[in-house]
Amino acid sequence: MVLDYSKWDQLELSDDSDIEVHPNVDKRSFIRAKQAQIHQQRDQRRLEIKTLKYERIINDGLLERIDKLLGSLKQHEDSSASPDEFIFQSIMDFASNPAVDQAPPPPEGVHTHEKEQPKYSQMMSSLVDQVKKELEDPKPDNLFKAYIQGVGGHRAKVEDLQKELLTKLAQLEKEEGSKITSDQLHTGFDTSHVAKGKAPAASTSKQDSVELLNPGAGAGNQVSTSVDEDDDDPANVEVSELAKRFAHLKTGDYKAYLKFISENPEVVAEKETDGLLVEAFNSQMKGQEAYARQCVHQGLLLQYCRSLGRDGVQMFFTRITTPGHRASTLFNDDVRDTYNRIKTRAAELSKETANDPAGVEQIQLHAVDPNTKITINIPAANSEDPTEVEVRKVFDTFPADMQKALLSESLDEVNKVLGKMTVEDAEVIVEHLGNSGILSMEEGIVDATTDEGRKKLAELEAEGKEEEIGEPAGDVTELD
Repeated sequence: MVLDYSKWDQLELSDDSDIEVHPNVDKRSFIRAKQAQIHQQRDQRRLEIKTLKYERIINDGLLERIDKLLGSLKQHEDSSASPDEFIFQSIMDFASNPAVDQAPPPPEGVHTHEKEQPKYSQMMSSLVDQVKKELEDPKPDNLFKAYIQGVGGHRAKVEDLQKELLTKLAQLEKEEGSKITSDQLHTGFDTSHVAKGKAPAASTSKQDSVELLNPGAGAGNQVSTSVDEDDDDPANVEVSELAKRFAHLKTGDYKAYLKFISENPEVVAEKETDGLLVEAFNSQMKGQEAYARQCVHQGLLLQYCRSLGRDGVQMFFTRITTPGHRASTLFNDDVRDTYNRIKTRAAELSKETANDPAGVEQIQLHAVDPNTKITINIPAANSEDPTEVEVRKVFDTFPADMQKALLSESLDEVNKVLGKMTVEDAEVIVEHLGNSGILSMEEGIVDATTDEGRKKLAELEAEGKEEEIGEPAGDVTELD
Protein backbone atom coordinates (compact mmCIF):
# COMPACT_ATOMS: atom_id res chain seq x y z
CA MET A 1 0.00 0.00 0.00
CA VAL A 2 1.37 3.40 -1.01
CA LEU A 3 0.43 6.41 1.10
CA ASP A 4 0.02 9.77 -0.61
CA TYR A 5 1.28 12.63 1.56
CA SER A 6 1.22 15.26 -1.17
CA LYS A 7 -1.87 17.03 0.23
CA TRP A 8 0.05 17.93 3.38
CA ASP A 9 2.11 20.29 1.23
CA GLN A 10 -0.91 22.58 1.27
CA LEU A 11 -0.95 22.96 5.04
CA GLU A 12 -1.06 26.60 6.11
CA LEU A 13 1.15 26.49 9.19
CA SER A 14 2.76 29.10 11.39
CA ASP A 15 5.81 27.00 12.29
CA ASP A 16 8.41 28.79 14.38
CA SER A 17 11.14 26.15 14.30
CA ASP A 18 13.20 27.68 11.50
CA ILE A 19 12.33 31.39 11.85
CA GLU A 20 15.33 33.66 12.06
CA VAL A 21 14.80 37.24 13.20
CA HIS A 22 17.02 40.19 13.97
CA PRO A 23 18.62 40.03 17.44
CA ASN A 24 16.82 43.26 18.38
CA VAL A 25 13.41 41.77 17.47
CA ASP A 26 11.55 39.62 20.00
CA LYS A 27 11.02 36.24 18.34
CA ARG A 28 7.80 35.40 20.19
CA SER A 29 6.23 38.75 19.32
CA PHE A 30 7.23 38.29 15.70
CA ILE A 31 5.65 34.81 15.59
CA ARG A 32 2.42 36.04 17.18
CA ALA A 33 2.24 38.89 14.69
CA LYS A 34 2.78 36.45 11.83
CA GLN A 35 0.03 34.15 13.17
CA ALA A 36 -2.34 37.08 13.57
CA GLN A 37 -1.65 38.15 9.99
CA ILE A 38 -2.43 34.65 8.66
CA HIS A 39 -5.71 34.49 10.58
CA GLN A 40 -6.69 38.02 9.51
CA GLN A 41 -6.06 37.25 5.85
CA ARG A 42 -7.99 34.00 6.14
CA ASP A 43 -11.00 35.68 7.80
CA GLN A 44 -10.96 38.51 5.26
CA ARG A 45 -10.89 36.02 2.40
CA ARG A 46 -13.82 34.05 3.79
CA LEU A 47 -15.83 37.22 4.42
CA GLU A 48 -15.21 38.35 0.85
CA ILE A 49 -16.40 34.96 -0.43
CA LYS A 50 -19.63 35.27 1.58
CA THR A 51 -20.11 38.84 0.29
CA LEU A 52 -19.64 37.85 -3.35
CA LYS A 53 -22.06 34.93 -3.01
CA TYR A 54 -24.65 37.25 -1.44
CA GLU A 55 -24.24 39.82 -4.23
CA ARG A 56 -24.75 37.11 -6.83
CA ILE A 57 -27.98 36.01 -5.12
CA ILE A 58 -29.28 39.59 -5.17
CA ASN A 59 -28.31 40.02 -8.83
CA ASP A 60 -29.97 36.72 -9.79
CA GLY A 61 -33.22 37.99 -8.28
CA LEU A 62 -32.85 41.30 -10.09
CA LEU A 63 -32.19 39.58 -13.45
CA GLU A 64 -35.31 37.47 -12.99
CA ARG A 65 -37.45 40.60 -12.57
CA ILE A 66 -35.75 42.42 -15.46
CA ASP A 67 -36.63 39.47 -17.70
CA LYS A 68 -40.27 39.67 -16.60
CA LEU A 69 -40.37 43.39 -17.38
CA LEU A 70 -38.80 42.85 -20.80
CA GLY A 71 -41.30 40.07 -21.48
CA SER A 72 -44.21 42.39 -20.66
CA LEU A 73 -42.83 45.19 -22.89
CA LYS A 74 -42.22 42.84 -25.83
CA GLN A 75 -45.67 41.32 -25.45
CA HIS A 76 -47.34 44.75 -25.75
CA GLU A 77 -44.84 46.26 -28.19
CA ASP A 78 -47.51 46.78 -30.84
CA SER A 79 -49.96 48.28 -28.35
CA SER A 80 -51.13 51.87 -28.76
CA ALA A 81 -50.93 52.40 -24.99
CA SER A 82 -48.01 54.04 -23.23
CA PRO A 83 -45.22 51.68 -22.10
CA ASP A 84 -45.25 53.48 -18.73
CA GLU A 85 -48.57 51.78 -17.99
CA PHE A 86 -47.11 48.27 -18.35
CA ILE A 87 -43.91 49.23 -16.53
CA PHE A 88 -45.93 50.51 -13.57
CA GLN A 89 -48.07 47.38 -13.54
CA SER A 90 -44.99 45.14 -13.60
CA ILE A 91 -43.42 46.94 -10.65
CA MET A 92 -46.70 46.74 -8.73
CA ASP A 93 -46.78 42.99 -9.39
CA PHE A 94 -43.27 42.72 -7.92
CA ALA A 95 -44.32 44.63 -4.80
CA SER A 96 -47.65 42.82 -4.33
CA ASN A 97 -46.01 40.01 -2.33
CA PRO A 98 -43.84 41.58 0.41
CA ALA A 99 -42.23 38.26 1.29
CA VAL A 100 -41.02 37.76 -2.29
CA ASP A 101 -40.27 41.42 -2.90
CA GLN A 102 -37.92 41.63 0.10
CA ALA A 103 -34.37 40.71 -0.84
CA PRO A 104 -32.80 38.00 1.37
CA PRO A 105 -30.85 39.37 4.37
CA PRO A 106 -27.06 39.40 4.18
CA PRO A 107 -25.17 36.61 5.95
CA GLU A 108 -23.67 37.29 9.36
CA GLY A 109 -20.69 39.61 9.08
CA VAL A 110 -21.58 40.91 5.60
CA HIS A 111 -22.40 44.61 5.57
CA THR A 112 -24.16 46.41 2.72
CA HIS A 113 -24.25 50.09 1.81
CA GLU A 114 -28.01 50.17 2.28
CA LYS A 115 -29.36 51.32 5.66
CA GLU A 116 -32.42 49.10 5.24
CA GLN A 117 -32.86 45.75 3.55
CA PRO A 118 -33.46 46.51 -0.17
CA LYS A 119 -36.60 45.51 -2.04
CA TYR A 120 -36.59 44.28 -5.63
CA SER A 121 -39.44 46.64 -6.57
CA GLN A 122 -37.29 49.57 -5.42
CA MET A 123 -34.34 48.30 -7.45
CA MET A 124 -36.56 48.01 -10.54
CA SER A 125 -37.98 51.50 -10.00
CA SER A 126 -34.44 52.90 -9.82
CA LEU A 127 -33.47 51.04 -12.99
CA VAL A 128 -36.52 52.34 -14.88
CA ASP A 129 -35.77 55.91 -13.70
CA GLN A 130 -32.28 55.61 -15.16
CA VAL A 131 -33.71 54.40 -18.47
CA LYS A 132 -36.19 57.32 -18.53
CA LYS A 133 -33.36 59.84 -18.06
CA GLU A 134 -31.44 58.21 -20.88
CA LEU A 135 -34.47 58.61 -23.18
CA GLU A 136 -35.15 62.28 -22.39
CA ASP A 137 -32.83 63.71 -25.02
CA PRO A 138 -33.46 63.08 -27.82
CA LYS A 139 -37.03 61.82 -27.46
CA PRO A 140 -37.36 58.46 -29.31
CA ASP A 141 -40.05 57.87 -31.90
CA ASN A 142 -40.92 54.40 -30.66
CA LEU A 143 -41.00 54.38 -26.86
CA PHE A 144 -41.58 50.63 -26.60
CA LYS A 145 -38.46 49.77 -28.59
CA ALA A 146 -36.47 52.43 -26.75
CA TYR A 147 -37.51 51.05 -23.36
CA ILE A 148 -36.77 47.48 -24.44
CA GLN A 149 -33.34 48.53 -25.65
CA GLY A 150 -32.65 50.60 -22.51
CA VAL A 151 -33.76 47.92 -20.05
CA GLY A 152 -31.88 45.32 -22.08
CA GLY A 153 -28.73 47.42 -21.81
CA HIS A 154 -28.99 47.47 -18.03
CA ARG A 155 -29.59 43.74 -18.05
CA ALA A 156 -26.35 43.26 -19.95
CA LYS A 157 -24.54 45.37 -17.32
CA VAL A 158 -25.89 43.17 -14.52
CA GLU A 159 -24.83 40.05 -16.43
CA ASP A 160 -21.32 41.45 -16.91
CA LEU A 161 -21.19 42.20 -13.19
CA GLN A 162 -22.25 38.62 -12.44
CA LYS A 163 -19.41 37.31 -14.59
CA GLU A 164 -16.92 39.54 -12.76
CA LEU A 165 -18.23 38.36 -9.40
CA LEU A 166 -18.01 34.74 -10.53
CA THR A 167 -14.41 35.20 -11.64
CA LYS A 168 -13.44 36.80 -8.32
CA LEU A 169 -15.33 34.14 -6.40
CA ALA A 170 -13.62 31.31 -8.27
CA GLN A 171 -10.23 32.88 -7.61
CA LEU A 172 -10.88 33.30 -3.89
CA GLU A 173 -12.33 29.80 -3.51
CA LYS A 174 -9.33 28.34 -5.32
CA GLU A 175 -7.04 30.21 -2.97
CA GLU A 176 -9.09 29.08 0.03
CA GLY A 177 -9.08 25.50 -1.21
CA SER A 178 -5.31 25.52 -1.68
CA LYS A 179 -4.83 26.09 2.06
CA ILE A 180 -5.52 23.35 4.58
CA THR A 181 -6.23 24.91 7.94
CA SER A 182 -6.70 23.31 11.33
CA ASP A 183 -10.49 23.73 11.23
CA GLN A 184 -10.64 21.73 7.98
CA LEU A 185 -8.71 18.66 9.16
CA HIS A 186 -11.00 15.66 9.45
CA THR A 187 -8.90 12.88 7.89
CA GLY A 188 -6.94 10.18 9.65
CA PHE A 189 -7.94 7.40 12.02
CA ASP A 190 -11.12 9.02 13.31
CA THR A 191 -13.20 7.60 16.14
CA SER A 192 -16.22 8.88 17.98
CA HIS A 193 -17.99 7.73 21.10
CA VAL A 194 -20.62 8.85 23.58
CA ALA A 195 -19.83 8.56 27.26
CA LYS A 196 -22.45 6.57 29.17
CA GLY A 197 -22.59 8.98 32.03
CA LYS A 198 -25.45 11.10 33.23
CA ALA A 199 -27.47 12.26 30.25
CA PRO A 200 -27.56 16.05 29.75
CA ALA A 201 -30.86 17.94 29.99
CA ALA A 202 -31.35 18.20 26.23
CA SER A 203 -29.98 14.76 25.32
CA THR A 204 -31.75 12.36 23.02
CA SER A 205 -32.81 8.81 23.68
CA LYS A 206 -33.24 7.23 20.27
CA GLN A 207 -30.77 6.87 17.41
CA ASP A 208 -31.70 5.82 13.90
CA SER A 209 -29.04 4.77 11.43
CA VAL A 210 -29.11 6.80 8.22
CA GLU A 211 -27.05 4.43 6.12
CA LEU A 212 -29.68 4.56 3.39
CA LEU A 213 -29.11 8.29 3.04
CA ASN A 214 -25.35 8.00 3.23
CA PRO A 215 -24.16 4.50 2.32
CA GLY A 216 -20.56 5.39 3.13
CA ALA A 217 -21.30 6.69 6.61
CA GLY A 218 -19.74 4.95 9.58
CA ALA A 219 -20.98 4.47 13.09
CA GLY A 220 -20.22 8.10 13.82
CA ASN A 221 -22.89 9.27 11.40
CA GLN A 222 -26.08 8.54 13.27
CA VAL A 223 -28.97 10.86 13.83
CA SER A 224 -30.45 11.37 17.26
CA THR A 225 -34.05 12.37 16.83
CA SER A 226 -36.02 12.45 20.03
CA VAL A 227 -36.98 14.90 22.71
CA ASP A 228 -35.94 14.08 26.25
CA GLU A 229 -39.21 13.41 27.96
CA ASP A 230 -37.69 14.17 31.37
CA ASP A 231 -36.89 17.74 30.44
CA ASP A 232 -39.88 19.98 31.10
CA ASP A 233 -37.99 23.27 31.12
CA PRO A 234 -36.92 24.45 27.64
CA ALA A 235 -36.27 27.97 28.93
CA ASN A 236 -32.58 27.75 28.08
CA VAL A 237 -33.27 27.16 24.38
CA GLU A 238 -34.95 29.71 22.13
CA VAL A 239 -35.87 29.51 18.47
CA SER A 240 -34.15 32.09 16.29
CA GLU A 241 -35.91 34.30 13.75
CA LEU A 242 -33.97 32.52 10.99
CA ALA A 243 -35.29 29.12 12.12
CA LYS A 244 -38.84 30.52 12.37
CA ARG A 245 -38.63 31.70 8.75
CA PHE A 246 -37.47 28.23 7.74
CA ALA A 247 -40.31 26.61 9.71
CA HIS A 248 -42.93 28.75 7.93
CA LEU A 249 -41.91 27.64 4.43
CA LYS A 250 -44.59 25.73 2.55
CA THR A 251 -44.96 22.15 3.77
CA GLY A 252 -43.28 19.62 1.47
CA ASP A 253 -41.59 22.21 -0.76
CA TYR A 254 -38.10 20.67 -0.76
CA LYS A 255 -36.98 22.96 -3.54
CA ALA A 256 -37.70 25.97 -1.33
CA TYR A 257 -36.00 24.23 1.62
CA LEU A 258 -32.81 23.66 -0.38
CA LYS A 259 -32.80 27.23 -1.67
CA PHE A 260 -33.23 28.62 1.85
CA ILE A 261 -30.39 26.50 3.23
CA SER A 262 -28.14 27.45 0.31
CA GLU A 263 -28.77 31.13 1.02
CA ASN A 264 -28.56 30.70 4.80
CA PRO A 265 -26.10 27.86 5.52
CA GLU A 266 -25.86 28.91 9.18
CA VAL A 267 -29.38 27.52 9.72
CA VAL A 268 -27.91 23.99 9.72
CA ALA A 269 -26.33 24.65 13.14
CA GLU A 270 -27.29 22.35 16.01
CA LYS A 271 -28.80 25.21 18.03
CA GLU A 272 -31.34 25.84 15.25
CA THR A 273 -32.54 22.21 15.44
CA ASP A 274 -32.87 22.50 19.23
CA GLY A 275 -34.75 25.77 18.87
CA LEU A 276 -37.21 24.29 16.36
CA LEU A 277 -37.95 21.29 18.59
CA VAL A 278 -38.63 23.62 21.52
CA GLU A 279 -40.84 25.74 19.26
CA ALA A 280 -42.68 22.55 18.28
CA PHE A 281 -43.31 21.67 21.93
CA ASN A 282 -44.53 25.18 22.81
CA SER A 283 -46.78 25.29 19.75
CA GLN A 284 -48.25 21.88 20.61
CA MET A 285 -49.04 23.16 24.10
CA LYS A 286 -50.95 26.02 22.46
CA GLY A 287 -52.88 23.62 20.24
CA GLN A 288 -51.07 24.61 17.03
CA GLU A 289 -50.60 21.04 15.84
CA ALA A 290 -49.87 21.69 12.15
CA TYR A 291 -47.16 24.24 12.93
CA ALA A 292 -45.72 22.00 15.65
CA ARG A 293 -45.42 19.10 13.21
CA GLN A 294 -43.78 21.39 10.64
CA CYS A 295 -41.24 22.56 13.24
CA VAL A 296 -40.35 18.93 13.98
CA HIS A 297 -40.01 18.21 10.26
CA GLN A 298 -37.75 21.21 9.65
CA GLY A 299 -35.69 20.60 12.78
CA LEU A 300 -34.97 16.96 11.89
CA LEU A 301 -34.30 17.92 8.29
CA LEU A 302 -31.52 20.23 9.46
CA GLN A 303 -30.23 17.55 11.82
CA TYR A 304 -29.99 14.97 9.03
CA CYS A 305 -28.19 17.44 6.76
CA ARG A 306 -25.72 18.23 9.52
CA SER A 307 -25.13 14.61 10.46
CA LEU A 308 -24.51 13.32 6.94
CA GLY A 309 -21.12 15.00 6.75
CA ARG A 310 -19.55 17.57 4.50
CA ASP A 311 -21.91 17.06 1.53
CA GLY A 312 -24.85 16.24 3.79
CA VAL A 313 -27.21 18.91 2.45
CA GLN A 314 -26.93 17.86 -1.19
CA MET A 315 -26.94 14.17 -0.27
CA PHE A 316 -30.08 14.48 1.86
CA PHE A 317 -32.12 16.35 -0.74
CA THR A 318 -30.98 14.01 -3.53
CA ARG A 319 -32.10 10.96 -1.56
CA ILE A 320 -35.30 12.43 -0.13
CA THR A 321 -36.56 13.63 -3.53
CA THR A 322 -35.80 10.34 -5.31
CA PRO A 323 -39.18 8.57 -5.85
CA GLY A 324 -39.44 5.30 -3.96
CA HIS A 325 -36.17 5.74 -2.09
CA ARG A 326 -36.02 4.15 1.36
CA ALA A 327 -34.60 7.41 2.76
CA SER A 328 -37.98 9.12 2.50
CA THR A 329 -39.68 6.41 4.58
CA LEU A 330 -36.94 6.50 7.21
CA PHE A 331 -37.06 10.27 7.56
CA ASN A 332 -40.85 10.55 7.63
CA ASP A 333 -41.09 7.78 10.23
CA ASP A 334 -38.61 9.66 12.37
CA VAL A 335 -40.62 12.88 12.04
CA ARG A 336 -43.82 11.05 12.97
CA ASP A 337 -42.30 9.34 16.01
CA THR A 338 -40.66 12.52 17.29
CA TYR A 339 -43.85 14.55 16.86
CA ASN A 340 -45.90 11.86 18.64
CA ARG A 341 -43.53 11.98 21.61
CA ILE A 342 -43.90 15.76 21.79
CA LYS A 343 -47.67 15.48 21.42
CA THR A 344 -47.88 12.90 24.21
CA ARG A 345 -45.71 14.90 26.56
CA ALA A 346 -47.65 18.11 25.88
CA ALA A 347 -50.93 16.32 26.60
CA GLU A 348 -49.54 14.98 29.89
CA LEU A 349 -48.46 18.43 31.01
CA SER A 350 -51.82 19.93 30.04
CA LYS A 351 -53.59 17.25 32.06
CA GLU A 352 -51.37 17.84 35.07
CA THR A 353 -52.08 21.56 34.88
CA ALA A 354 -55.83 21.00 34.58
CA ASN A 355 -55.84 18.71 37.62
CA ASP A 356 -53.88 21.19 39.72
CA PRO A 357 -55.51 24.61 39.32
CA ALA A 358 -53.66 25.85 42.40
CA GLY A 359 -50.45 25.48 40.47
CA VAL A 360 -51.62 27.79 37.70
CA GLU A 361 -50.48 31.37 38.08
CA GLN A 362 -53.34 33.84 37.76
CA ILE A 363 -53.98 37.53 38.12
CA GLN A 364 -56.74 38.22 40.65
CA LEU A 365 -57.77 41.61 42.00
CA HIS A 366 -58.84 42.38 45.59
CA ALA A 367 -59.49 45.67 47.31
CA VAL A 368 -57.18 46.61 50.19
CA ASP A 369 -60.09 47.65 52.35
CA PRO A 370 -62.77 44.93 52.48
CA ASN A 371 -65.38 47.66 52.97
CA THR A 372 -64.32 49.53 49.85
CA LYS A 373 -66.55 49.12 46.84
CA ILE A 374 -64.79 48.86 43.52
CA THR A 375 -66.67 50.90 40.96
CA ILE A 376 -66.71 50.12 37.27
CA ASN A 377 -67.37 53.09 35.00
CA ILE A 378 -68.11 52.38 31.36
CA PRO A 379 -69.03 55.38 29.17
CA ALA A 380 -72.01 55.11 26.87
CA ALA A 381 -71.27 54.02 23.34
CA ASN A 382 -72.85 57.20 21.92
CA SER A 383 -71.11 59.60 24.31
CA GLU A 384 -69.73 62.77 22.70
CA ASP A 385 -67.42 63.71 25.57
CA PRO A 386 -63.81 63.45 24.23
CA THR A 387 -62.52 61.77 27.39
CA GLU A 388 -65.34 59.23 27.47
CA VAL A 389 -64.88 58.53 23.77
CA GLU A 390 -61.25 57.56 24.40
CA VAL A 391 -62.21 55.38 27.37
CA ARG A 392 -64.90 53.69 25.27
CA LYS A 393 -62.28 52.90 22.61
CA VAL A 394 -60.23 51.11 25.27
CA PHE A 395 -63.31 49.17 26.41
CA ASP A 396 -64.05 48.09 22.83
CA THR A 397 -60.56 46.53 22.54
CA PHE A 398 -61.29 44.04 25.36
CA PRO A 399 -62.43 40.46 24.61
CA ALA A 400 -66.18 39.88 24.60
CA ASP A 401 -66.19 37.95 27.88
CA MET A 402 -64.27 40.75 29.63
CA GLN A 403 -66.71 43.36 28.27
CA LYS A 404 -69.61 41.29 29.59
CA ALA A 405 -67.95 40.97 33.02
CA LEU A 406 -67.35 44.72 33.21
CA LEU A 407 -70.94 45.50 32.22
CA SER A 408 -72.09 43.35 35.16
CA GLU A 409 -70.17 45.74 37.47
CA SER A 410 -69.01 42.74 39.49
CA LEU A 411 -65.35 42.41 40.48
CA ASP A 412 -65.89 38.66 40.95
CA GLU A 413 -66.96 38.31 37.32
CA VAL A 414 -63.91 40.30 36.21
CA ASN A 415 -61.66 38.00 38.27
CA LYS A 416 -63.26 34.92 36.68
CA VAL A 417 -62.32 36.19 33.23
CA LEU A 418 -58.82 37.18 34.36
CA GLY A 419 -58.35 33.70 35.84
CA LYS A 420 -58.88 32.12 32.43
CA MET A 421 -56.22 34.32 30.80
CA THR A 422 -52.48 33.91 30.72
CA VAL A 423 -50.62 36.08 33.18
CA GLU A 424 -49.23 38.21 30.36
CA ASP A 425 -52.65 38.89 28.79
CA ALA A 426 -54.24 39.55 32.18
CA GLU A 427 -51.53 42.05 33.11
CA VAL A 428 -52.21 43.99 29.91
CA ILE A 429 -55.96 44.06 30.64
CA VAL A 430 -55.42 45.25 34.23
CA GLU A 431 -53.05 47.97 33.06
CA HIS A 432 -55.63 49.24 30.53
CA LEU A 433 -58.38 49.13 33.16
CA GLY A 434 -56.34 51.23 35.56
CA ASN A 435 -54.98 53.72 33.00
CA SER A 436 -58.37 54.34 31.39
CA GLY A 437 -60.22 54.73 34.69
CA ILE A 438 -62.80 52.06 33.83
CA LEU A 439 -61.95 50.26 37.06
CA SER A 440 -61.60 52.66 40.00
CA MET A 441 -59.05 50.89 42.10
CA GLU A 442 -57.69 52.18 45.37
CA GLU A 443 -53.93 52.37 45.83
CA GLY A 444 -53.91 49.08 47.70
CA ILE A 445 -55.25 46.69 45.02
CA VAL A 446 -53.29 43.50 45.61
CA ASP A 447 -52.72 40.25 43.76
CA ALA A 448 -53.96 37.54 46.16
CA THR A 449 -52.11 34.78 44.30
CA THR A 450 -48.68 35.95 45.49
CA ASP A 451 -47.24 35.28 48.95
CA GLU A 452 -46.92 38.98 49.63
CA GLY A 453 -50.46 39.65 48.44
CA ARG A 454 -51.95 36.84 50.56
CA LYS A 455 -50.05 38.08 53.62
CA LYS A 456 -51.29 41.63 53.07
CA LEU A 457 -54.86 40.44 52.53
CA ALA A 458 -54.75 38.40 55.77
CA GLU A 459 -53.51 41.43 57.71
CA LEU A 460 -56.28 43.60 56.32
CA GLU A 461 -58.96 41.04 57.12
CA ALA A 462 -57.59 40.77 60.67
CA GLU A 463 -57.74 44.53 61.01
CA GLY A 464 -61.32 44.49 59.79
CA LYS A 465 -62.31 41.94 62.45
CA GLU A 466 -60.70 44.03 65.18
CA GLU A 467 -62.68 47.04 64.05
CA GLU A 468 -65.90 45.02 64.18
CA ILE A 469 -65.19 43.98 67.82
CA GLY A 470 -64.28 47.56 68.71
CA GLU A 471 -63.51 49.12 72.09
CA PRO A 472 -65.76 51.24 74.41
CA ALA A 473 -65.65 54.90 73.56
CA GLY A 474 -64.37 57.47 76.10
CA ASP A 475 -62.53 56.87 79.37
CA VAL A 476 -63.25 53.71 81.34
CA THR A 477 -63.55 54.08 85.10
CA GLU A 478 -62.77 50.97 87.06
CA LEU A 479 -65.36 50.45 89.83
CA ASP A 480 -64.54 48.83 93.11
